Amino acid sequence: MRLFSVMLGFCALLAQGPAFAEHPTDPLSWLGRISTAGQRLNYVGTFVYQSGSHVETSRIAHRVDASGEYERLEVLDGSPREIIRRGAEVRCVLPDERTVIIDEAQGRRAFPARLPVSPTGLAESYRVRKGELGRVAGLEAQALVLEPKDELRYGHVLWADLQTGLLLKSRTLDQHGGLIEQFSFSEVRIGGDVDDSLLESRFETGEGWRTLNARGSSMPVEAAGWVLEPAVPGYTLTSVMKRPLGRELGEAVHMVFSDGLAAISVFIEPVGEGSKAGLGPLSSGAINIFKRAIGGHLVTALGEAPEAAVRRVGESIRPEVR
Repeated sequence: MRLFSVMLGFCALLAQGPAFAEHPTDPLSWLGRISTAGQRLNYVGTFVYQSGSHVETSRIAHRVDASGEYERLEVLDGSPREIIRRGAEVRCVLPDERTVIIDEAQGRRAFPARLPVSPTGLAESYRVRKGELGRVAGLEAQALVLEPKDELRYGHVLWADLQTGLLLKSRTLDQHGGLIEQFSFSEVRIGGDVDDSLLESRFETGEGWRTLNARGSSMPVEAAGWVLEPAVPGYTLTSVMKRPLGRELGEAVHMVFSDGLAAISVFIEPVGEGSKAGLGPLSSGAINIFKRAIGGHLVTALGEAPEAAVRRVGESIRPEVR
């Protein structure tokens, strides 16, 4: 379940918005500009991800036109991986496993489209202020600082292109200001045409490959049968769906709780053979994972949030009493 969940998280990459002619003066307007730019601009570039000693380089191409949104991301280091977006559909291509995972883009955010569509609510959980002007990938950039108001979320520093608002660099910080992870463009071209060839997979995924359908089906909140009690400050339920677990494994209930920036996913599945292995907390970079068994079910909470927040969500999920 952990690998499946991490794959779902990895296969998340996507969204876009228009450039502004004038520079915003207040930090919340800047956040809105970053959110919009990441969803609607055309861009092609290379960015570097760093977490501890782990460094990974990726190439991204993103285009929005009258027919929809298209994106291709290729990881250039280690095992080849590729993410292809066509409108609402996302395909995660894993050549070494000869596997394609199909999911939906709805609600997913990843660099450089990391902010929610409407970021104004972030001020409830973060102190937001403008930082200094700087340069990233040869472009002038405005820094924005998001300081968490409690220990249940990370701090963030964002650098946005001064002219278009596109996010050029992002740092995630712990409660002591230490670096947890960083994304940063090393080179980027914003605007102009993005050729079809830059958006097409370079792998032939036909005979001999397997396809895994990870698409979920939305369900009413009241039909989930699980609740978060007590509530975790700042985190509200944003979606509930059922997700397939694979052959003969049934379905998992997938709940997402978010403060508008940090998001914690909770997967609830029937306890199976060996599924209790690794109960308790785990971590990988900014992602924390907490697993516990309750009432014949395995609860797995994971997200880019501090261990304290992920644990509290995982420990507070319980069957709804009716």
